[in-house]
Amino acid sequence: MQDLRRKWCLCLVVILIVGAWQPVGALETGQYDRQIATALSMMVERNHVSRHDLDDEISNRGWTLFLKRLDARKVYFYQSDVEAFRPFQNDLDDMLKEGDTKFAYRVFNRFLERVDERVALVDDLLAEIGDFSKEEYFTVDRELAKYPEDAEEARELYRLQLKYDWLMLKSDKVEDDEIRDRISRRYRSFAKRMHQLDEEELLEMYLTAVTRGYDPHTTYMSLSTWENFQIMMRLNLEGIGAVLTVEDGYTVVRRVVPGGAADKQGELKADDKIVSVGQGETGEAVDVVDMPLKDVVKMIRGKAGSVVRLGVLPASGTGAATYKITRAKIELNESRAQGEVLEDFGSAVKPDGSPYRIGYINLPSFYVDLEGARRGVEGYRSSTADVRNLLEDFDEQAVDAVVLDLRQNGGGSLTEAIHLTGLFIDRGPVVQVKNSRGRVSQHYDKDAGMAWEGPLVILTSKFSASASEILAGAIQDYRRGVMVGDTSTHGKGTVQNLVNLAERVSRQRFQGPVLGILKVTEQKFYRANGASTQKRGVHVDIVLPALTDHMDVGEADLEYAVAFDSVAVVDHDDFAMVNAGMLNRLRNQSEIRQQASDDFSELGRRIQAYRAQKELKQISLQESDFLARRAELEAAKEADEELEEAVDSADKKVERDFYLNEVLAITLNYIQELNQIQIQGVGQVKSTKKGE
Repeated sequence: MQDLRRKWCLCLVVILIVGAWQPVGALETGQYDRQIATALSMMVERNHVSRHDLDDEISNRGWTLFLKRLDARKVYFYQSDVEAFRPFQNDLDDMLKEGDTKFAYRVFNRFLERVDERVALVDDLLAEIGDFSKEEYFTVDRELAKYPEDAEEARELYRLQLKYDWLMLKSDKVEDDEIRDRISRRYRSFAKRMHQLDEEELLEMYLTAVTRGYDPHTTYMSLSTWENFQIMMRLNLEGIGAVLTVEDGYTVVRRVVPGGAADKQGELKADDKIVSVGQGETGEAVDVVDMPLKDVVKMIRGKAGSVVRLGVLPASGTGAATYKITRAKIELNESRAQGEVLEDFGSAVKPDGSPYRIGYINLPSFYVDLEGARRGVEGYRSSTADVRNLLEDFDEQAVDAVVLDLRQNGGGSLTEAIHLTGLFIDRGPVVQVKNSRGRVSQHYDKDAGMAWEGPLVILTSKFSASASEILAGAIQDYRRGVMVGDTSTHGKGTVQNLVNLAERVSRQRFQGPVLGILKVTEQKFYRANGASTQKRGVHVDIVLPALTDHMDVGEADLEYAVAFDSVAVVDHDDFAMVNAGMLNRLRNQSEIRQQASDDFSELGRRIQAYRAQKELKQISLQESDFLARRAELEAAKEADEELEEAVDSADKKVERDFYLNEVLAITLNYIQELNQIQIQGVGQVKSTKKGE
């Protein structure tokens, strides 16, 4: 502790040199920060699969990640700010064990100062912008950039940043006057959001930076985040049924949930701006312009049957209005498994001349109503139950094959992944799990029989992670079906458990997760063949070109990811519904179709343009050069849009586009292959056991 005090003194000297450390109106430590920090410090050491101490190495990583979280582009902090923070680089561990979180607040308050300084520059710099003929370059790879040394360097860096922003909008055919307004609003809106960040949000950001020093999936969830997490897992809430976002200080309706209270009331529309919220028929309306979104959401949510009044500026421009909406239980059906029977495959028909029918299921996550499951509520919602119902419906409609789309599925409940895999296999091991003490155990599907015995195609992407990879790996190990999609899945082979920090402090003092939740990586999982999916993912049988395959969004691209390893093979059934010769023929047929497809040719061009853009370290700010790279810029923007859609998969309705049509064509070829080689008892388990 003496060393720690000396470093505090040293830092205070540095602070006096670079300026005032804490501005007026700065955030201060929260009510429960000390209890949260000490409980988290104890539990992350005790529970993490690595059994790594919370030590200087983790402190150093957390220090780096926290600064990057605030200023990843290195455009706000000065180098002198970073040097003022450096004395604590190896001390965050000791401070957290003592319950001391002041470092987070001091760094953040300095960040707010710098944000205000930069925003004050924006309008002046925008007024100067006009000459785009100069040979100037902007470093787009910010990992290579350095923090500015002083105000002059910061001004020049911001000038180049604004020129880059300007040209990006100009490439979208936006007029100059509108460009200036948009950029100004963008930076002022960012500053507002940062000033609205409260103690709970900042603490969550800081503690998560430290816990991610262990691995990318060990995080701290505040009480608010935990409540939202539960809503997503059980796929229902009580409110009006609208997806909201923030634009220029306004709460904007991005989407009205079909069948929800607002949809039934009929007045609230997408792009409407909510400016006030009142409770009941006569409660005072509260102005919500510039209010943090989470606070607006809390005011709008409420008990089913109660009334909320929304003051709205309609997107139609018809003038301000007040909408009375009676809250109801909202089923988030767009986030649950959805299925459809697809037909119309042109000239492809069965030998008897009848049309093929393929059952298509889009599964965005492995969800379960945790509270309903805990209490044993009959008919509680789960992904397994929903998919089983869809498969039963497909069976009644006599489909010839099933396509399970996991492209946007980032995981969810491990138990659900095991149960859902059991719908496609008889009985046997689905996944192996190794805990922090090195003990390996197997998790089995114990229910005899299958909900679907016929041809199965699993569609994945780089966004298919965790529980998705458990299912995909098991289907591949059992040779139960064909995997199609990006080269490999995401590569997340770890299991997280939830620790209620309040229970670790005092059961008498706290009721419920008042102190938040530690989501900690406690286990690693392995396929039946012994291989981990960690960092490597599950490699598909047939690769289809896609932008997602070239994005740096896999586990191996994340900082401090847990290493790959393997365990022993465990005996499992072999369905023999896939073999090497069959896969080669399916690949060849797919490649012939792709070569004849204008859509796949255009996709190939976009992929090349995107890869070229990714390799750029600097970009010319000469307008002619910049706009000449328009194709590359469009490819990069398209990739960003795909990333946003993957993160918010509930908003993405999969359409039968050229990509999905190729998946369906592969499925038809697969059906024909199985028929041609006349596998006896399609879908029946062979007598052989892999691993024997």
